[in-house]
Amino acid sequence: QVQLVESGGGLVQAGGSLRLSCAASGRSFDSYVPGWFRQAPGKEREFVAAINWSLGGTYYANSVKGRFTISRDNAKNTLYLQMNSLKPEDTAVYYCAACRGTTYIKTYCSAATSYDYWGQGTQVTVSS
Repeated sequence: QVQLVESGGGLVQAGGSLRLSCAASGRSFDSYVPGWFRQAPGKEREFVAAINWSLGGTYYANSVKGRFTISRDNAKNTLYLQMNSLKPEDTAVYYCAACRGTTYIKTYCSAATSYDYWGQGTQVTVSS
């Protein structure tokens, strides 16, 4: 099992940037495909990004491609999400999560039901 703790959320103006972190303990991220989801009030949980932990291949939702960057620090067992050019529609609770398996498959690890472990979430609010 793995425990996940997010940090780095907050309030930012449109066009600004935030960097989210997710620290894993109990088991290394190399046993999973880690990723980020978000959920706004009244909306379904939405896939944001995922990463192949060992090789570094990255995968993004079309809504954030070119603005967000997912990365990892293998030695620190920590996942990151750099968010640039933020828009009010990016406002949501952001969750890090661990998908079953070690290889990203598009239709599998872009679905919330494929993720066994979740952090508590961190609020991101973008003002206009």
